Amino acid sequence: MNRALPKSSPAALRRFAETPVARRAINVIKDRIASLDWQVRLKRSVRPEDVENLEEKLGALRRALEEPNASDSFRSLLEQVLEDALVGGFGAIEMELTGDQTQPFRLWAVDGATIEINPKWDGEPGSARFAQRTGLVGESGQVMLADDELMYLRMNPRTHTPFGLGPLEVAFETINSFLAAHRYAGRLASNAVVPYALWMGETTPEQQDRMLRWWQDEMEGTGRVPILSTEQQPQVLRFAAGTDADLRLSWQEFLIRMVANAFGLPPMVLGLEQDVNQSTADAQSNELFRSAVVPLARLLCEHVTRDLFAKRLGWREFEFVFNELEAPNELEMVEIQTQLLAAGVLTVNEVRAMRGLAPLVAAATP
Repeated sequence: MNRALPKSSPAALRRFAETPVARRAINVIKDRIASLDWQVRLKRSVRPEDVENLEEKLGALRRALEEPNASDSFRSLLEQVLEDALVGGFGAIEMELTGDQTQPFRLWAVDGATIEINPKWDGEPGSARFAQRTGLVGESGQVMLADDELMYLRMNPRTHTPFGLGPLEVAFETINSFLAAHRYAGRLASNAVVPYALWMGETTPEQQDRMLRWWQDEMEGTGRVPILSTEQQPQVLRFAAGTDADLRLSWQEFLIRMVANAFGLPPMVLGLEQDVNQSTADAQSNELFRSAVVPLARLLCEHVTRDLFAKRLGWREFEFVFNELEAPNELEMVEIQTQLLAAGVLTVNEVRAMRGLAPLVAAATP
C-alpha cells in the first residue's frame, strides 16, 4: 500500500460545487434519488421457502438501512455519498458488522477524496484494496481498508485508471469559463468597468483637473443637467456598444448548456427556459429522469446489493432496489402496472412487491 494511488486534489472541484449553476445541477440529481422510495427484497431466482428466517432478515436489513449509524438517516447518508459521486466520481461508504442479528451492520459516509486505491489488489474480499489518508504523521497517516469494508462508487469507470470520472470533473473547464464571464458581466453591469471616455480636445492638464473637480463636486450624483461652455464640443469615445451584447449573455447561456450536457440534464432545469413549451417540457423531464437519475440510482442499488448484502453480510439472496425507477412519475407507473395486470403478465402480489407492499393473504375457504 506504499504505492497506493491518490486521486488529484479535489479542492477546486469542491469550490466549483458551491457555485449556483453547478449546485443546481448536483441537487437536481441528488435530491431526486435521495427522495425515491426503496425496499429490500428477495432476488428473482430465490424462492421464499428456501430462505431461513426470511421475515426476520428482511426486517433487520430494513432497520439497519433506515438507521445506518447514530447520527444519520438513510437519506442523509445517501446525500453525502451522491454528492461525492457527482463531484469527483468517488462516493464511499464504510461498512461495519455489529454481530447483532436485529441490526447486522453500520454504515458511515467517508470523504471519497481521501481514499487511495491499491493498484496491486489480489482480488480477495479480505485483502487491503483501499487506504484512507487521515492527515496525521507516521503510521496513523493511512488507515487500511479491505475490499469488503468499503463501498466505493465509481461513475464513468475506465480501463486506464482505477478512479471514476464525476460530471463536475467533465464540466470543470466550462464552469471556470462561466465564472470568468459572469464576473466580467457583473463588473460591467455595476459600472465598475466604464466602457467610454470623454475627449476634451486640446486642453491643458490644469483645465482637465478643474473639469474633473467641478464634475465630482457639482454634478456627480445630483441628477442636475450639466451645462458646458467651451470653444470646442467635447466628444464621447465609446469602447463598446453599450448594449446587453457587452455582457456576453449568449456566451454564458452556451456555457450553461455545456454544464447541463456534462451532467446529462436538459438545459431547462438550469434555468434556460426560452425554448421550452408545454409539449417539450414533459419530454425533457422524462429525459432528465432516464439519463441522469436512473443510471446513478441503479449503480447505487448494485453496490448495496453486491458489496453490503453479498460480500459483507454473506446474504446473497437479497437485493436493494428503488421502487420508482420504471417511470418518472406515479401516474405513469400506475398505468404500466395496470396494463401488465390486465394482460396477465403480473399478479396482484407481484405488483404489490414492486411497490414495497406485503402480499395479500388468500382467505381460507370453508
